Amino acid sequence: MIVVTGATGKLGRLVIQQLQKKVPAQQIVAAVRSPEKAADLGVQVRRADYDRPETLASALAGAEKLLLISANEVGKRAPQHRAVIDAAKQAGVKLLVYTSLLKADDSTLSLAAEHKATEEAIRASGIPYVLLRNGWYLENYTENLAPALQHGAILGSAGQGRVGAATREDFAAAAVEALTGPGHANRTYELSGTPFTLTELAAEVAKVSGKQVVYQDLPEAGHKGALVGAGVPEGFAAVLANADQGIARGDLQSTSGDLQRLIGRAPTPMPQAVAAALATR
Repeated sequence: MIVVTGATGKLGRLVIQQLQKKVPAQQIVAAVRSPEKAADLGVQVRRADYDRPETLASALAGAEKLLLISANEVGKRAPQHRAVIDAAKQAGVKLLVYTSLLKADDSTLSLAAEHKATEEAIRASGIPYVLLRNGWYLENYTENLAPALQHGAILGSAGQGRVGAATREDFAAAAVEALTGPGHANRTYELSGTPFTLTELAAEVAKVSGKQVVYQDLPEAGHKGALVGAGVPEGFAAVLANADQGIARGDLQSTSGDLQRLIGRAPTPMPQAVAAALATR
């Protein structure tokens, strides 16, 4: 049996959908905080609240493999993940797959510390593991193009750094392969798409939309301030601005080729993702 945590999130839903193409639905469990939100997934649903360890034992009962999708509460992830790892060990899980962060062990991103701590806890547990070090999602850009089209600019602080973003579909496919394919135990994969600059992103948005859109590079503080002014919570704005600094330093791109090898095809290129996003507007 395969258990997927965070199964009602955007990535989790894609993993569940793709898993059902390879594994009978009765062998898949969606472990979620709010079971009522998972009624449409077509698989068994169990409650799993990272902040309530007593729910984790029943959620993982009988699990052979576990996909631990990183929690979304930045600052609380490390203890939440440790609770799941402890429950997985007690449940006798034979393979723990974790969605980490690209170059987690030496990344300068503020997000990296909790991923690094989780990786260390997984290794210390003795459970066979797969570390999927996911890069940035293309959707981080394509789902937020409305302001760029309205104001004619994509704001950032990445300079001419390159980001190896890929789609959630790509990362979900990698997770499914790690859960169902052979030879992945105790492997660490650096998952990155074809890299591009934010200047190239803006040029592609302009090309496809027929509107003038340019990339406006800001200092980190100015970028954070612009995000806060647009309604982004201050803490998350700081994370996003810090991520752009990481892009400038090369933290969010890799030449490993691991993503393509895992999913058996080239990752979705940025122009294709932009075209798909703008086609729905």
